[in-house]
Amino acid sequence: MSKMPAPVLPALIPQQRAKAKTVSKTASPLPIAIVGLGFGTWVVRSLEKPEQKQRFNIVALCDLNAPLASSLAAEIGCRTASFEEILADTEIPVVGIFTGPAGRADLVRRAIRAGKHVMTTKPFERDPAAARDVLEEAARLGRLVHINSPTPELPPDLARIQKWQKTHSLGAPLAAHFSCYARYEEEADGKWLDDPRLCPAAPIFRLGIYLINDAIRIFGEPEEVYVMTSRLFTKRPTPDHAQLSIRFQSGALATIFASFCVEDGDSYRNELTLNFERGTIYRNAGPEGRSGAFTRLALVQKDNNASKIVEDELLSSGSGEYDWEVFHRSIVHEIPVPHDYPSIVAAGLRVVEAMAESELTGQPTKVSPDRTPLSKFECITA
Repeated sequence: MSKMPAPVLPALIPQQRAKAKTVSKTASPLPIAIVGLGFGTWVVRSLEKPEQKQRFNIVALCDLNAPLASSLAAEIGCRTASFEEILADTEIPVVGIFTGPAGRADLVRRAIRAGKHVMTTKPFERDPAAARDVLEEAARLGRLVHINSPTPELPPDLARIQKWQKTHSLGAPLAAHFSCYARYEEEADGKWLDDPRLCPAAPIFRLGIYLINDAIRIFGEPEEVYVMTSRLFTKRPTPDHAQLSIRFQSGALATIFASFCVEDGDSYRNELTLNFERGTIYRNAGPEGRSGAFTRLALVQKDNNASKIVEDELLSSGSGEYDWEVFHRSIVHEIPVPHDYPSIVAAGLRVVEAMAESELTGQPTKVSPDRTPLSKFECITA
């Protein structure tokens, strides 16, 4: 993504200023409360690792399942609290919100209005307008909202792809083939994961959302989508096998395959084959897949009438990871998110909105336009 000038954010209005905890530029670790312990339990475990404990100190846990919250709080040595108590506590400057996506924008809004910075997860919301509105409000209030996908900063793998596009004169990106899979055999439990309105084309919404967000950053404004789904092994009423096609305004095409039916020892590899005018980039592709925790990138170009790999690199991280280091640094040094970040987040959710309609009708569906269409990022210029 191109570097845009950061807007000058206004000071907090008096109500928020009274509630917001001032963060010292030398403060480390920052107190954080975690809300939602279904998936949030995994987040708690990751924040308890030594490298993260230097950045964030979990001081409170919140979940509707009180026994779960109490047990985990006793294990890590913190307290439980209601969401209202967390918002009222001026000693907690940061909240991690890991509830279900439907209506999450309202929880984020309550947090930022209470002066909190927020880390949350994909998919950010079901409603693209609500997502955009709350992210724009956060910017106005000087509060940070970071998501693991899409992240405010271009992730290392897409940044390297962008660099290769320039240095190797690859031209415009024309097509992409994405896949992400694992093997789940789930039982229905009455949660939002069982509801096709809240969880459309479930494997795409739950796993493929990473790939949708990557595609938006590569190709820009989406135009039309078509989705196909199957139920093979799941006991949920939502599908466990799906493929999404996207046509972009540039004419580029992308397909995204996501499944809970495949086990090959390399789950969640976020595979990508990306075709440019003059070359192809592979991410975690082929039998090699990933290399442990590393993201593998390779570039193939025609050279002297033969194809060969001209770049091959392992990166320590890639798209979809929680960048706690960037989040901590942004809070301490008051670094705002790029001003087009709300548009990037909303674009992926507009694809989801159209995907839900396509699943319902079985027909290709136009993606609704945003009030401010995506600008052209460096990643899609020739």
